[in-house]
Amino acid sequence: MKNFLFGQNGLAAKIVHTRYLSRWIVMGCDVLISTGVTVFAYWFVRFVREEPVSWSVVGWLAIFAAIISALSFAVLHSHRMVMRFTTLRETWRLGIAMLLKVVILYPLVHVIYPEISGWRLILGGILDMMTTTVALVSVRVLLVTMYDFLKVRVNGGQKRVLIYGMDDCSASLSNAVSNSFLPSYKVAGYLTIGKRYKHYRLSGENVYFVTGEEAFSRLVKRLRIEGIVFPNYRTAQEEQKRLVNYCQKLGMEMLVLPSVEEVNDGQLPRPQMKEIRLEELLGRDEIKISMKEIGEGLDGKVVMVTGAAGSIGSELCRQLTRFNIKQLIFFDSAETPMHNIQLEFTDKFPNTRFVPVIGDVRSKERVDFVFRNYRPQVVFHAAAYKHVPLMELNPCEAVRVNVYGTMNVADHAVRYGVEQFVMVSTDKAVNPTNVMGASKRLAEIYVQSLSVAIRDGEHEGITRFITTRFGNVLGSNGSVIPRFREQIRNGGPVTVTHPDIIRYFMTIPEACRLVMEAGIMGKGGEIYIFEMGRPVKIADMARKMIELSGFNPDKDISIIYTGLRPGEKLYEELLSNKENTLPTAHDKIRVAKVREYNYKEVAKELDVLNELAALVNIPEMVKMMKDIVPEFVSKNSEFEKFDKPLLTREGKQVAIHNNEAFSPPV
Repeated sequence: MKNFLFGQNGLAAKIVHTRYLSRWIVMGCDVLISTGVTVFAYWFVRFVREEPVSWSVVGWLAIFAAIISALSFAVLHSHRMVMRFTTLRETWRLGIAMLLKVVILYPLVHVIYPEISGWRLILGGILDMMTTTVALVSVRVLLVTMYDFLKVRVNGGQKRVLIYGMDDCSASLSNAVSNSFLPSYKVAGYLTIGKRYKHYRLSGENVYFVTGEEAFSRLVKRLRIEGIVFPNYRTAQEEQKRLVNYCQKLGMEMLVLPSVEEVNDGQLPRPQMKEIRLEELLGRDEIKISMKEIGEGLDGKVVMVTGAAGSIGSELCRQLTRFNIKQLIFFDSAETPMHNIQLEFTDKFPNTRFVPVIGDVRSKERVDFVFRNYRPQVVFHAAAYKHVPLMELNPCEAVRVNVYGTMNVADHAVRYGVEQFVMVSTDKAVNPTNVMGASKRLAEIYVQSLSVAIRDGEHEGITRFITTRFGNVLGSNGSVIPRFREQIRNGGPVTVTHPDIIRYFMTIPEACRLVMEAGIMGKGGEIYIFEMGRPVKIADMARKMIELSGFNPDKDISIIYTGLRPGEKLYEELLSNKENTLPTAHDKIRVAKVREYNYKEVAKELDVLNELAALVNIPEMVKMMKDIVPEFVSKNSEFEKFDKPLLTREGKQVAIHNNEAFSPPV
């Protein structure tokens, strides 16, 4: 019997997982209750006067009451409420509807039955209006209570959480938590720091206060709290040295709702809870992008993402599900990650038409097959080898994938009439000191020169090529955040290459939104760079992650320095300033000032370079890379011997450095 009621397929489970009760059923129930109360009011008045009941009057009264009640409910739209989310604030419609019913019904009754008049008419009307309103509100309260009870029983034990703060945003979280897509959470109250709100209540819940870590631990134990809900990421960032640290030490969950912008863009049917990740507390505030313009640019189009199973590519695919695209093509050579993203999209995005294609960007035949069969109109090219030390050891593969692979995909995009080609590049392409960065710069040069040639009528095609540059993304595959997290989980030590090494960071979703925004605003041939904020010291990041994990740096978990790796530099150049960029309509996106190359010359040189890479002729290949990109000056690498000195007017030898304006980080 218990399984029948509360099991996975039980009656209660079906009720809980039913989307909404039909508004016509709600209307019918309300009309039935209203009619019944009207008949009861007539009987009650006759009973008090000890007068006989006229059943013909009862019949006509019920018909009139049903018709007028239905009209009143329809005018006030009271039947359009979602019953399970009804609040007392919405019940005013019921009272107005019943007042409207009484005002119309009882004068009509008096006209038809003149004997029903005077105080009997007034008493009946007041009794009818008040009793009906109370009955309708009571039914809604009962249904909400029953739904909450069944939800708890069906979903099992709920985790008790406290909402942090006492502002308007915090106050609105109680319903959002209860009605989120994570129904296993129950609000146990609100939490504040300090005694200012002692003895207060908010939204029917107690407000608790703590004055320090010890008091917080006692409160958590007493109330059996398993998590804290923050109203937004800014609040979580402000509390990272206090409340977030307390939660980390106790192993508690930290939750936050999506931004209002995400919800207002219509991307979520209701606010959805998600767990705070450490990397999202380490950076600056996320750059805000309005998705409306992006959606209009992608509406009804076939979109292909190369490198779709990687960190950036997979997030791009997730972001693209927000828009009304015709079809999404995944292209990647990694089988297992592709299998994983296929399963994810099948489960989470069933309404998105997608096709997973295993293939290598270096294969002309495979790339031609994809373009010929699926005819993408927009291409996001995120396929690349990105790890600096690994590519320094395997330079020919960096050129084969990052340069030749980009040329192959770009050429097919032009051949098959792709409207827009957006290439994902890196800050390491600016004054590169390693093979990976130089290979990305060469890819930039090719797509930019091809776009300029199309623009100037020197090459047939309609494709607009746009390049986007940004720095490191927090939490991407193989980046420092996952590595630090794993090292902390294993008890340390945490390894940093150099105490002074710094990098620019942004979150993966933010980077992908900016890539899409730049793609929409691009006219062709631009290299867009993103405002990354202030650089972050990797050593400081390591210390902060250790602290957020509940440990003391250099005491519980040590930090050791391993030295710069091949091709690595202490800092990446500042991507955007007024000297080396031009502004755009978006204050966080600028256009890089770089010299334009002749497409035919570039294509000829890169063909030779790719032949050297295919023959694994490393010395000649690296020399040629440095010829084409003279600002490519190796650092901490065996390829330093191929750097070319330049005599200044004073007769001093310096390395060629600055095909683009260079600015050290501020």
